[in-house]
Amino acid sequence: MLTVYNCIVDEHDLRLVILAALVCTLASMAAMNLLHQVLRSRDRLRAFWLGVSAVSIGFGIWATHFIAMLAFSPSLPTAYDGLLTGASLVVAIVLTGFGMWAATAQRKLDNRLAGGALIGCGITAMHFTGMAAFEVPGHLAWDPVLVAAALAAAAGFGAAAVCVGLARSDWRARVCGALLLTVAICSLHFTAMAAVSILPDASVEISQSAATPFWLAVAVAIASFVILVITALALWVDLRDQQRSRLEVTRMQGLADAAVEGLIVCDGQEVATANASFLALADVSAKAIAGRPLATFFPHRAVLDRLEAGLSEVFEAELTLPDGGTVPVELISRPVSYAGRPHVAVAVRDIRQRKANEADIHRLAHHDSLTGLPNRRSFATRLDAELDRMAGQSGKYLALLCLDLDRFKEVNDLFGHAAGDAMLQKVARCASRVLDDGHMLARLGGDEFAVIVPGLAAPASASVVAEAILKALREDSQTAQSDGLASTSIGIAIYPTDASEPEVLLSHADTALYRAKAEGRNTYRFYEPKMGVEARDRRLMEHELRHAMTRGEFHLVYQPQKLLDSGEVVGFEALLRWTHPERGNVSPALFVPIAEENGIIIQIGHWVMETACRAAASWEKPLTIAVNVSAVQLHQPDFARSVETILAKTGLAAHRLEIEITETALVRDMSRALASLRQLKELGVKVAMDDFGTGYSSLSNLRAFPFDKIKIDGSFIRSVDTNEQAATIVRAVLGLGKGLGLPVLAEGVETASELRFLAAEACTIGQGYYLGRPAALETFAEAEPHAADDASRAA
Repeated sequence: MLTVYNCIVDEHDLRLVILAALVCTLASMAAMNLLHQVLRSRDRLRAFWLGVSAVSIGFGIWATHFIAMLAFSPSLPTAYDGLLTGASLVVAIVLTGFGMWAATAQRKLDNRLAGGALIGCGITAMHFTGMAAFEVPGHLAWDPVLVAAALAAAAGFGAAAVCVGLARSDWRARVCGALLLTVAICSLHFTAMAAVSILPDASVEISQSAATPFWLAVAVAIASFVILVITALALWVDLRDQQRSRLEVTRMQGLADAAVEGLIVCDGQEVATANASFLALADVSAKAIAGRPLATFFPHRAVLDRLEAGLSEVFEAELTLPDGGTVPVELISRPVSYAGRPHVAVAVRDIRQRKANEADIHRLAHHDSLTGLPNRRSFATRLDAELDRMAGQSGKYLALLCLDLDRFKEVNDLFGHAAGDAMLQKVARCASRVLDDGHMLARLGGDEFAVIVPGLAAPASASVVAEAILKALREDSQTAQSDGLASTSIGIAIYPTDASEPEVLLSHADTALYRAKAEGRNTYRFYEPKMGVEARDRRLMEHELRHAMTRGEFHLVYQPQKLLDSGEVVGFEALLRWTHPERGNVSPALFVPIAEENGIIIQIGHWVMETACRAAASWEKPLTIAVNVSAVQLHQPDFARSVETILAKTGLAAHRLEIEITETALVRDMSRALASLRQLKELGVKVAMDDFGTGYSSLSNLRAFPFDKIKIDGSFIRSVDTNEQAATIVRAVLGLGKGLGLPVLAEGVETASELRFLAAEACTIGQGYYLGRPAALETFAEAEPHAADDASRAA
């Protein structure tokens, strides 16, 4: 270093050295600005600005070298070979141009390092070519160590200058890059000059064609002028581009901030800018976003590669927040031109709401929205999986429990659907509480539930689960309000004992459920093979009932009601009969319960009442027509209105219609039943209590509603002449009717002795086979139509 210092101080004119440094700095600054212009340009413009940059830095290196050579004072005559002097300029332009091309070919550190090193090598090549043009009366001797040091300094500082100058586009990076490039040129020159020694030799003569320092000064002046022109051009272009870039950035920023989705503009792997939506989503400020690595927000390498590729493909990823949290986002990237340079724009869409909606949709698709339990689809999938899993096991059983709420329809009708929904939720809650983790409770629809109990050691173990569910519901109902009482019937089928296919297993459990309902409800039953035949027959009858009316298979028969003392007919009871084309005459005791259970009785009952009223309206005598009404009909909110419509349609006087109800209809819902009965009474319709004595609250029912008639059940009449206990009950009922001022009708009078007993006890009205069997109206003279009706038929 002392040699270099001595070279600068002792052998150079410091004024020219300073000038050389200023020229070098000016050329370096122009080179940095032009390098950024190369990066912003494409195709032919890129080649043009690459050439301009090469010329600028080439002339700058060349001018710096020869100004410094003019400052060199070796105390000997000097001259310069014109051809080699020109060649050194060409070498400087070509090699530095090649280095700039390498540095800007790709936006990678390796390219910048290699390009900067090539520029340093170009500086070195230019210097030693220029030194070859230097002529003195003597020989030049070189110190190899200093030559190597000069080369290393040029390559190292050149690489550093390009990396720093192109790291960012702001003026600080450009100034730093220009200073480093100046250091590279100056360090090369003065270190290389320190490496040379002149050995005087009088035999060596300067060629006559060599250029004198004067002409060299002229050439340097021209080169300096070229540098100044190029620098001015570069400065003008840079200012223009900066202004355009600011306008473009402002316009793009305004448009980007108006977008709802987040938007990032990336320069390689760094964020150049982002819109307001992304800043709010990522929880960062506008000042902190510029220059941050894209990996700060998307740390996964695969995501970064896809974004940098700009393939315009939509994909999902996770945005990392400053607090370490993540946000699911949807990304798409594509190349754009920003601030005059190629960038990559990344659209960021917040998909948290969409993910939440998808989760809700998935949950709704697999779970019941009311109870939160798995639905039929999830149940079927789980059952299939459990059966497949147990197929290879031996000694293990799976129990399938089907649950159906008892009288759930009545809860909906009486208390509203809100109460029904609350009951379903209660059942789900109570049943879930007693099940183990491996069990599955699902709601199949309506008031139907199912439980999968896998891994049982014995089939009988399923009863433990069933009893636990029933017990939980009973305990919950003890503290519940009247509208919250819940009970269920349970049917159980076992795999593989009862069936090995899921559909068959479910069918068998459903069959066992029907048996549990038929045998008292609020209990459970295991499937038995004989149940299958009964269930199929029941379902078939239900199907046939739905079509019996349209096919005209129903008809009415009428049984007379007579005064016991005179035998006069005072009315008829309409009785429903079903004549099936294959089954023949089907007993009402068989099909009516099925019709009530499935709601078909409402349609059938309406037809029975309308048909009976129309027939009674045509009778010559104003006899009473009695019609039995099911509890299901009575509990319909519009039952009284329906009766009123039928009376108006058929023309029957209201006082001639007698509605017969059983005590069971009252007990199931006293308040609603009494409300319907009062509405009927307001119409003038009579109401009779049927099968009196078979219920469990007869006296309270008589007190609650003023009935028009009491009908003693036929089970008491059949043995009244032989069974003293039955006779006592009949006497009590007759006495009760007399005390209340109500007529009492005795059903089931089948013998003369029964008739004599009833007459002796002052029973006024009777009905039974002995008094008249049920038959078509045509068989009864009392049911003759009006003359007007006969005349109309004759016409």
